[in-house]
Amino acid sequence: MNSEIAEKVTEIAERVGTREGIEIVEVQLLGGGGNRVLRIFIDKPEGVTHEDCETISLHVGTILDVEDVIPGGAYRLEVSSPGIERKLSKLTDFERFTGKRAKIVLREPLSGSRRLEGVLGGLKDGMICLEVASGDSLTIPFEQIEKANLKFEW
Repeated sequence: MNSEIAEKVTEIAERVGTREGIEIVEVQLLGGGGNRVLRIFIDKPEGVTHEDCETISLHVGTILDVEDVIPGGAYRLEVSSPGIERKLSKLTDFERFTGKRAKIVLREPLSGSRRLEGVLGGLKDGMICLEVASGDSLTIPFEQIEKANLKFEW
């Protein structure tokens, strides 16, 4: 049920975000009863501002209420940036962040490990390129990625 609601919210948020030049990174519906939280993570190339969060919150929140997308009454809507170690969930994310450090967890081991870290090398024939510390360049099928995030360098 929550995944169906999250999909509908994502569709609505993407319609609003596209008009505003804002990418919808992820939508989560967490909790139950009167303690439900709807989180929408947004991003844009020049960074997310407070006004961007306010715009998405106002427009998406209004549509959700009018269309009664979230049944069962009360929920809290939170809109924020995905943070500096943002999730990479779309194939285009791996191209957009070429040259940035990333940590990747695979479904099956590659070169003896499920956990990889390196610099994103973009896409090659629909595969993700990752330059690891040893100097090797790995190509990873997108469907093999279980989880991926940018890795902030201190």
